Amino acid sequence: MIQTLFFYLFAIIAIASAVMVISSRNPVHSVLYLILTFVNASGLFMLAGAEFLAMLLIVVYVGAVAVLFLFVVMMLDVDFAELKQGVLQYLPVGLLVGLIFLAELLMVAGTWVFAPGALKSGSAPMPDLAATPNTLALGELIYTRYAFFFEAAALILLVAMIGAIVLTLRHRAYVKRQDISVQVARTRDTAIEIVKVEPGKGL
Repeated sequence: MIQTLFFYLFAIIAIASAVMVISSRNPVHSVLYLILTFVNASGLFMLAGAEFLAMLLIVVYVGAVAVLFLFVVMMLDVDFAELKQGVLQYLPVGLLVGLIFLAELLMVAGTWVFAPGALKSGSAPMPDLAATPNTLALGELIYTRYAFFFEAAALILLVAMIGAIVLTLRHRAYVKRQDISVQVARTRDTAIEIVKVEPGKGL
């Protein structure tokens, strides 16, 4: 009874805070609601018996990613009014993605209601959590059955990181930069200039 109560409490708060993330006009408030969503999702993981995922969500996403988002939003002078211009041209694509996502959720929910045995037939056999630690059981599944998907996700994140660096990199003409090849190719004749100064005249 108490577990059911906590489940609905965490789920309702997580859904409400997730809605506030995308509906809040202040980006700082959106990041704070995102942190609240992560905390409640961590509570749901704890109820499901996945303590490692719950702690990972708190330490990595709340402690690093969300706080980094918060500092970036607060420190950078971003003109959000300019960023919002032209958003309507992406509305058809957003609606299409939203409809696909809604259809997938309805299919999963319908399968869970009308054919509950179909979901268990395609799932991987879980180790006995009473005899196997949560971290060991998760590692066995990730690095054996789902190793290809795990590496594909890592590759996608790597490409996304490189793309973010390329999009945000700006070369300014008035900023002095080192040319490593020219610096390494310097010799003693080009690096040192001996100047004979006459007495009493200085440089």
